[in-house]
Amino acid sequence: MEQYNVTGMSCAACSARVEKAVSAVPGVQSCAVSLLTNSMGVEGTASDADIIRAVENAGYGASKKGAQAEQTAADDDMLKDTETPVLKKRLIKSVAVLLVLMYFSMGHMMWGFPAPAAFDNYVFLGVFEMLLAIIIMMINSKFFTNGFKSLLSGHPNMDTLVALGSGASFGYSLAELFIMILAQGNGEHEIVMKYGMNLYFESAAMIPALITVGKMLEAMSKGRTTDALKGLMKLAPKTAVLYKDGEEHEVGIGEVREGDIFAVKPGASIPADGVVVYGSSSVDESALTGESIPADKEEGSVVSAATINKSGYIRCRATRVGKDTTLSQIIKTVSDAAATKAPIARIADKVSGIFVPAVMVVALLTLAGWLIAGKEFSFAIARAISVLVISCPCALGLATPVAVMVGSGVGAKNGILYKTAASLEAVGRANIAALDKTGTVTEGRPEVTDIIPYEITENELLTYASALEVKSEHPLAKAVIARTSGMTIPEVDDFKALAGNGLSATLDGELLEGGSYKYISQKYDISAEFSAKVTELSDEGKTPLLFAKGGKFTGIIAVADTIKSDSAAAVKELKGMGINVVMLTGDNERTARAIGRQAGIDDVIAGVLPDGKAKKISELKKQGKVIMAGDGINDAPALTTADTGIAIGAGADVAIDAADIVVMKNRLTDVSSAIRLSRATIRNIHENLFWAFIYNAVCIPLAIGLYGIDMKPAYGAAAMAMSSFCVCMNALRLNLVKIHDASHDKKIKTRIVKTEEKVMTKTLKIEGMMCEHCESRVKKTLEAIDGIESAAPDHNTNTAVITLSSDVPVDVIKAAIEAQDYSFIGME
Repeated sequence: MEQYNVTGMSCAACSARVEKAVSAVPGVQSCAVSLLTNSMGVEGTASDADIIRAVENAGYGASKKGAQAEQTAADDDMLKDTETPVLKKRLIKSVAVLLVLMYFSMGHMMWGFPAPAAFDNYVFLGVFEMLLAIIIMMINSKFFTNGFKSLLSGHPNMDTLVALGSGASFGYSLAELFIMILAQGNGEHEIVMKYGMNLYFESAAMIPALITVGKMLEAMSKGRTTDALKGLMKLAPKTAVLYKDGEEHEVGIGEVREGDIFAVKPGASIPADGVVVYGSSSVDESALTGESIPADKEEGSVVSAATINKSGYIRCRATRVGKDTTLSQIIKTVSDAAATKAPIARIADKVSGIFVPAVMVVALLTLAGWLIAGKEFSFAIARAISVLVISCPCALGLATPVAVMVGSGVGAKNGILYKTAASLEAVGRANIAALDKTGTVTEGRPEVTDIIPYEITENELLTYASALEVKSEHPLAKAVIARTSGMTIPEVDDFKALAGNGLSATLDGELLEGGSYKYISQKYDISAEFSAKVTELSDEGKTPLLFAKGGKFTGIIAVADTIKSDSAAAVKELKGMGINVVMLTGDNERTARAIGRQAGIDDVIAGVLPDGKAKKISELKKQGKVIMAGDGINDAPALTTADTGIAIGAGADVAIDAADIVVMKNRLTDVSSAIRLSRATIRNIHENLFWAFIYNAVCIPLAIGLYGIDMKPAYGAAAMAMSSFCVCMNALRLNLVKIHDASHDKKIKTRIVKTEEKVMTKTLKIEGMMCEHCESRVKKTLEAIDGIESAAPDHNTNTAVITLSSDVPVDVIKAAIEAQDYSFIGME
């Protein structure tokens, strides 16, 4: 997506006009204009020149966001509030003159405030009011130049309504003033007094002054909606200390290059993404991940720009600098999200496109209607002017983008990055959450969970096991070795890896063996108690490894990919939101069910490899809106297929293309937090849209005079001034949302459509599988055969359940299995 700055927009009608103009450019696939950030995101093949020309032809200015915008991590001026100071100066000048005007037009005439005798003359007072009104209108000339320019181009906007309302008040009062001058010259004092009481010069002045008040309040509140983004930008350090030839030199951040060694002292900010090459410390990463506990860093550890070194002195090698750092990617993600539009905004956009012309028509009808009803022209014109100035298209245009900006900012502060406004909305509407098992529900790495020795000590069993496993390349072996940290591992002789069975070697002249229950039980006597323990461990989703030494069974070490500490709580929170939780895994049914029970997941789909998960997601989408949560790499096809893809544990890699939402921490509860924040944002948008529509639906008839109230145009301007301000302030309430608090979660009404498919399944008997990795190998082999849709091997039962879409010859299956060094026994 290419981003552009857009100038000259004042309301939703403006942004709708720009969007329409750019969308018509050949080669533009999509265009989203943000009134909040005065920016535009464009996708397609159209040239920058054509896009900028289209914006300029529509009556606005545009420029490409270039190098300055790309260096967002080092430049927090991009979102600097330049609008509020300008509006503040205009307002001070306007109020100073307006107070004088109001003193004489209302204070002196209505309440008898003292004034020179000349002000008792209605004509003199009228001329004085006219001059002050002209001064105020000149101070706020932007409303008139922009408004009439837009009107003449055929695309009126909010400035047009202000200009017409104020201009009509001034023009009408000017005409009455001329009549008063002529009447006074003719000695017709009653006419002078009559028209002198109906002058609207103060309204002509108050309308732009009050709208400026509203614009300033709106600008201030809009500025606060980008506080999260500006806060991230301010985190970026401006300097770095490079270490070269044994000396340290402080340089500007722009001089740091990939591969440079930089030093970071305690309390200093880390200038670039890198890897620690010297020293150790603890680093506060809360600014990027929301994690309050500092992370320990040592040689080889990864560090990110803008995090704070808390304790020790470290030196690091820069791996990503400038716009490639994690911080810059986060800022870009939040900025891109603000430049896109949520589907919920479409209604407001459609209304905004025709709102101003419709209001102008209503104002003319109001004028004509009251004149036909027999009212005086002064009454009718006052009602028409009130209609013009009370109508507020800005509230409609801001209802969605301010909430999206605040919501995405809150997410970024908590390590949750929404890539688009659509993803921020979509995740809150989902009713099915598909979770990958490995690395999402579980830790993603095998760990020793149980050590059960037989007639020896635990340390002795670990010593024997590690002596065997240290020479093995099997992933489960690494888990056993990791458990022996600090222990002395003896050297073995005659090491052999027996495919599909186990390991053997000699230690101190005695045979040392390890492997599956099937392998060890065939050679050694295993008591009924230990056999039952093997079954129990297998039922819990663990892989029991049995060991023997010197002709005697010595015990069991169980290894498993354990579930994360927060997985059960995350699943409970998702269910509490009314979301149906499904777990996808390539593991066998037994292991998958065991993990599902621990996490509280009832719906488990086992035996699905990464390339088959996308198909399963497509099937789930027939039942409702689906979230897919995975690691963003192996699960990329599934993340892309889902309605909303969430990459968990991205860490420094926040630019995962396949994901719609990126969770930086490896914490499953952040999925429910992302949904919680999305729902709060959607609710806030609904409130904003409700206010915007109801405000106009109530206030326009009020201004027309349908409720029997004669509203002065100045009151209408004051109401309009507060409308957009209220929308922005309501959006800021999202900063108060406790996204990790599940106590207020409510179940959404969902209807899960269950679909049943008739499938042909067969059970294969296969010998030689001894762990989950063997299962994965068999599974991949079987699913590569034409006609086999899926396969679910289980090494505990020596079976593989296959789903067939067509008949497959047994000889083909047998040949494929035996080619992988496993024994094919038969098919049932």
